[in-house]
Amino acid sequence: MIDLIALLTAFRDGTGAAAAVWLGDDSRPPTRIASSVPALGILGWTPPLENVASKVVDSPSGQVIVARIPGPRKAWIVAGPSPVPLAPLESYARFLSAIVGQYLQSSLEVEHAANELAERYEEINLLYTITEILGRTVSLEEAAATILKEISETVGARRGSILVHDRVTDTLQTVAAIGGVVLDIPPIALHDTTSVSAKVFREQHAMVAEGGTMPCEAESAYRRGTMLSVPIMWTLPTGGMEPLGVVNLSDRYSDQPFSAGDQKLIAAIATQIGTAIQNTRLVRASLSQQRLIQELALAHDLQMKLLPRTDVVAPEAQVAARVVPAESVGGDFYNLFRLSPDRTGIMIGDVSSHGYRAALIMALAMSASAIHAQASPDPDAVLAALEGTLREELVTTEMFITAFYGVIDRKARTLRYANTGHPHAFHVATNGTVERLPAIDPPIGMVETLPHARSHAWEPGGDLLLLFTDGVSDARNRFGMRLGEQPVLDIVQRYRTETPAAIVQRVFEELAEHTGEAVQRDDLAVVITRS
Repeated sequence: MIDLIALLTAFRDGTGAAAAVWLGDDSRPPTRIASSVPALGILGWTPPLENVASKVVDSPSGQVIVARIPGPRKAWIVAGPSPVPLAPLESYARFLSAIVGQYLQSSLEVEHAANELAERYEEINLLYTITEILGRTVSLEEAAATILKEISETVGARRGSILVHDRVTDTLQTVAAIGGVVLDIPPIALHDTTSVSAKVFREQHAMVAEGGTMPCEAESAYRRGTMLSVPIMWTLPTGGMEPLGVVNLSDRYSDQPFSAGDQKLIAAIATQIGTAIQNTRLVRASLSQQRLIQELALAHDLQMKLLPRTDVVAPEAQVAARVVPAESVGGDFYNLFRLSPDRTGIMIGDVSSHGYRAALIMALAMSASAIHAQASPDPDAVLAALEGTLREELVTTEMFITAFYGVIDRKARTLRYANTGHPHAFHVATNGTVERLPAIDPPIGMVETLPHARSHAWEPGGDLLLLFTDGVSDARNRFGMRLGEQPVLDIVQRYRTETPAAIVQRVFEELAEHTGEAVQRDDLAVVITRS
């Protein structure tokens, strides 16, 4: 708000007119949120505020201008009295209202971004805990207890439970509870009309049950007052949904009602709980290898869907990208951002190791980078923010990420980039000159240092940005010989006038010819951009 006060003060110094900003909403009368300093006569007076562009009104100190500030918020500029005639003052006030409107809009966007990032933090923390459980061989009861503890702490609930459907008895069995002893809680029949859990399971919709409604003796151990009940769902390989159980939370520390945001968060996590439940069932039942292959294929498909389509930055940029995990899922990733009609952001990352643990970090990096790239125009600031978001997870897992993030500005004819330990980043000029874009900073998660940015000249429509991970250069044939990076550079240099998609295809053809039937040891990723 200091910047806004400075703006109003400058307006007063230039026109001789005091200025104030009023903000209103539907729930309360308008209030003054900022004013020029020192305060003048109109600042102790409440002006008549109406939904009109501007008007002249009488104040205790003389005639003033009241101008509506454009934008989604209800806001007004009040300016005057002034030695400047009313006509010019009204023009000045309308001009000021446009500037203040931009300020308020930017403040609103920052507020929304902060709220979204806070929500993502909750999801990231819970997602990490649940995925870590999935990576271990644990009993269903142990997994459920850990997950319930994390959810309860996040939402601030003293009581809660996780119920799982028993197919033999067709009842809901309590496998974890906070506020009650599991062994003392009886099962709930699915047709029980007094049970909130049974109703939610049958209808497959979340429900907030107020205290005193639908009293059920079996739920009394973990229910006090209002209870949020969310179904646990499992996505079938065929695309349908199957209910597996119910999550219940009640008795909040804050005594505040459960919000729509709480329901959304728990619903998202309930899907992951369904994965944990199903994973335990798969282990217990010793399902066939074919079923396991199908589940791995589904995990692969889901991870690939996290990667953006390359046409999200079209037509300003032509991008071709391909990611091939060494296992069903992996840690290599890329991200694309359409920052403005003239600016395109391209990111590639390589999480140390591969498999499910790397895939988890990859998912967190994808989610966080999507937020940070829209919040800052500087590549070094984006990678610094990404490091801050993932620091705890990387320290805990003893993993790190090599990452390159570049922003191509076609109008300014520059490529501005930051490189944290990613060795395979190259600028391929129109004339065929290949130049490495050096990794000037250590990988994310290795040390706590701020990344640096560099700029490079860029020829729109001709230059190429070539990015690939070390799985490409380290690919080995059956004799253990590495491919190396030079064959990749030679292909891109030789066929640089072709489309990025055609060049990527040629790179993977070279990889296939080199490796033959040898087992793929690491994840592969290649991204080529022309803008």
